[in-house]
Amino acid sequence: MHGLKRSIKMTDKPSLEQLEKENRRLHRAVEELAILNEIATAISSTQSLEAIIDKIVQKCIQHLHVQQAVVNLLGEKSKIQQLNTMVRGADSSAVIPFRLDTELTGWMITNQKPLLSNDLANDSRFHYSKHENLSLHSVLCVPMTLNGRLMGLVSCFNKKSPEGFDGQDQRLLCIIATQSAQIIENARLRQKEEDLIRVEEELRLACEIQTGLLPKSTPELKGYDVTGISLPARIVGGDYFDYILIDEFHYAFCLGDISGKGLPAAVLMANLQATIKGLVMSDPQPDRCLARANTILFRNTSPNRFATMFYGVLNLKTNQILYSNAGHNRPILVSSSGHITELQSAGLALGFLENTPYSTDLARLDKGDSLVIYSDGVTEAMNPDEEEYGEERLYQLIQSVYDEPARNIQDKLIESVKTFTQGHPQSDDITLVVIKSC
Repeated sequence: MHGLKRSIKMTDKPSLEQLEKENRRLHRAVEELAILNEIATAISSTQSLEAIIDKIVQKCIQHLHVQQAVVNLLGEKSKIQQLNTMVRGADSSAVIPFRLDTELTGWMITNQKPLLSNDLANDSRFHYSKHENLSLHSVLCVPMTLNGRLMGLVSCFNKKSPEGFDGQDQRLLCIIATQSAQIIENARLRQKEEDLIRVEEELRLACEIQTGLLPKSTPELKGYDVTGISLPARIVGGDYFDYILIDEFHYAFCLGDISGKGLPAAVLMANLQATIKGLVMSDPQPDRCLARANTILFRNTSPNRFATMFYGVLNLKTNQILYSNAGHNRPILVSSSGHITELQSAGLALGFLENTPYSTDLARLDKGDSLVIYSDGVTEAMNPDEEEYGEERLYQLIQSVYDEPARNIQDKLIESVKTFTQGHPQSDDITLVVIKSC
């Protein structure tokens, strides 16, 4: 019995080899935890995506004892698109051949599992000439995945120990890759948020600039009541209106609508507005002014960019309006009795053809008459059933308020459109100019 107890005790006592093995396992586990802790600190940091990737690469080199480490981030839309590659190593002479890099990436995308090779020159998974001076002899590559989506690859080249990579190295790199995927995703999301904030700030400034380009006040013209407004469908828009003093007895006014919406239309709008201002100062004649504006727009913009415009010159002595129309909605002339007529003249939109002639026509504003100039954002405004506001409703509204001040006509028309759309998103810029003789 005593001998049996002695035998059991002798059997239970671990050998020196077992202790050393357990010690190495514990040391490896502590090292893995330390690595993960170092990488995890990047989650709450404000470092850039590039800095975080660089840190991950450096930790791989340090703890896996390799010559090179590479992180390849794959495009979010196309798996074969590399968005970012960071390579760091003590020995930069070990250049990855293009064919090997391409085949390695292709194999990983296809299989999406770890790849370990300690004899690249004889690995049948890769094909390159035996005569190539290959400075790489071993590779360990693991996928970075998040929620089942392949985000990229983490690769280590040239293990410094003679034995090469082993299963423990693969396990550690898989842990690093899993941790890194979440960190990189967090960095990407933070970068997108910062980009969005920057874009919103740029749009806010663009809106501020565009608002500054529009008339800050209506002109005080003896015998006339004038008002205007522009409501962009987005933060910035492609509609504009303007009043331009020519001399003591002549005032130019215009309303333009650039094709498209948003920032591109707003940039072209600002360009066109400056062009018209400059042309009016040299020659305010409507047909010649629009013809020159058309040539400038045609020569300086792409073929898919154009603008419609109504441009008129009001003679304060004769109460006559000399006007030209470049493909714009026909303005509505309302008499003092409520009778509605359209200003019929219409030419081709600006920017379609280089040499386009425009005609000049004449209208008259007697006392109590009103001229309503509008963009198609008014008549094409839609309700939730995708029904347009239309010209008929526009005429009915104007006839119901024709004898009111210009500002009332403007405000009630805008209110009518908003009531009709029932909160449906504004599909196009809405711009109005009302000139009333009083």
